[in-house]
Amino acid sequence: MKWKILLAAVLLISAAVAGYYFYSQQIEAETAQTYETEKVMRMDLSKTVSATGTIQPRESVEVSSKITARIKEVLVKENQRVTAGQVVAILDGKDYEARLNQANFALTNMAQKLARTKRLYEIGAKSLEALEDAQYNYDRAKSEVELAESDVNETVITAPMDGIVVGEPLTAGSMAVQGNSNPTVIMRIADLSEKLVKAKVDETDIGSVKVGARATFTVDAYPDEEFSATVHTISQTDTANSWDSTSSSGNSSSSSNSVIYYYVTFNAPDPKNLLLPAMTARLDITVGRAEQSLCVPIEAIKTDGSGSYVERITTDPKGRQSAEKVYITIGIYGDEFVEVASGDLREGDDISVTYQAAAKTTSAQTGKNMGGGGMRRGGMGGPPPM
Repeated sequence: MKWKILLAAVLLISAAVAGYYFYSQQIEAETAQTYETEKVMRMDLSKTVSATGTIQPRESVEVSSKITARIKEVLVKENQRVTAGQVVAILDGKDYEARLNQANFALTNMAQKLARTKRLYEIGAKSLEALEDAQYNYDRAKSEVELAESDVNETVITAPMDGIVVGEPLTAGSMAVQGNSNPTVIMRIADLSEKLVKAKVDETDIGSVKVGARATFTVDAYPDEEFSATVHTISQTDTANSWDSTSSSGNSSSSSNSVIYYYVTFNAPDPKNLLLPAMTARLDITVGRAEQSLCVPIEAIKTDGSGSYVERITTDPKGRQSAEKVYITIGIYGDEFVEVASGDLREGDDISVTYQAAAKTTSAQTGKNMGGGGMRRGGMGGPPPM
């Protein structure tokens, strides 16, 4: 009888041990943390700033007239190459030629009067004042001739620079009006052998852009073509001159626009001559570069009160993973990766890219922590009250 009791006790203990082991394994499996990981890698990393700009010729000029006259003849066409000094248009100069003739007649008359006055002055028949008046009238008539000659010469329009006629010139019969602020533009000539890109860069990025920095850009006309550029100049004032309190336009601009931009001009080689003025260029400006540096995915970076860190993941022989915080100093940011400037990381380390939410407690753990019945303090277990 005793051996039966002993056997039953042994079986009961064995069952309890097996049950506890099974329960422990189940709890361990439920509470084990699984991480999604990536490798620490070495790579070349670039930090870029994006901007939008406009293609421009390096040099361009608007050809206009210094006199008001009707266009008699246009000697060039759109896209035609011209050289400095080449005649490109002729204005109707009949009125100005008539004025020149009148001025010449007046000059001849004043020259004769001056000669007579000199002779009379020499014999005492005319005063010094009369001689001075005659000299003044002669000099004035001479100036009128020079002005009339200049106006006649202005009826012949020449190209001020080498280049290409961009856009359609005005046609014969059009009126060319002179003016300092808004003269009539007869044609435009541009040097298209070299191209520029003029872009607006946000004030938050302008500090990292330096003269000589390289950039790449695309234009809508050639989406599969990538062009290169180099920063040539950085404007020392914002696009609206909003800092200038004496400028009404600056004050209105600064009050209506919260974002400040600065113009950055790029040299843009165009050996294939594909870029045309006014095309929109979308630029990526390289403002930082790290070569063969340790890099980790951006989503692996976490922060706490001590700084930035990643979680290095190790796996034991049973396949269980554990995480270790490794604090790092961050270098430059790329689109997907970030440089590790310093920290106890090695190439090939596994790091977590898993977002960790607050750990959930199991029903068994809840019951154990609250007292076997799983009751809440001050009430029964179950869903929270509505």
